[in-house]
Amino acid sequence: MKLYELIFAICSVFLTLMTLFAQIQSSDTGLTASPVFKNNCAKCHGKSAEGRHFGGPSLLSEKVAATSADDLRSIIADGKRHMPKFAGKLTPEEIDTLVQQIQVQNKK
Repeated sequence: MKLYELIFAICSVFLTLMTLFAQIQSSDTGLTASPVFKNNCAKCHGKSAEGRHFGGPSLLSEKVAATSADDLRSIIADGKRHMPKFAGKLTPEEIDTLVQQIQVQNKK
């Protein structure tokens, strides 16, 4: 009887931890969880923002971390090289949010 109680207790703890972990993951408001990123950036920069071969570069790099907020905002709004401009597609607030999320992601 005690063995069943131990197994039940271990399973209960495991399920509780799994539920907690799932809630933490789903409440992520970071760059890669952003609908704006998913709908406009992930196609080229990858779902994890680490870049894609023959696509956009990684947004998680020393180079991006060293780029100022104004420069990031300008690149997103006006485009650069192969990157299209998003000034007419995204609101200034959405662009500012992306800039902040990129900077936060690079500080981790």
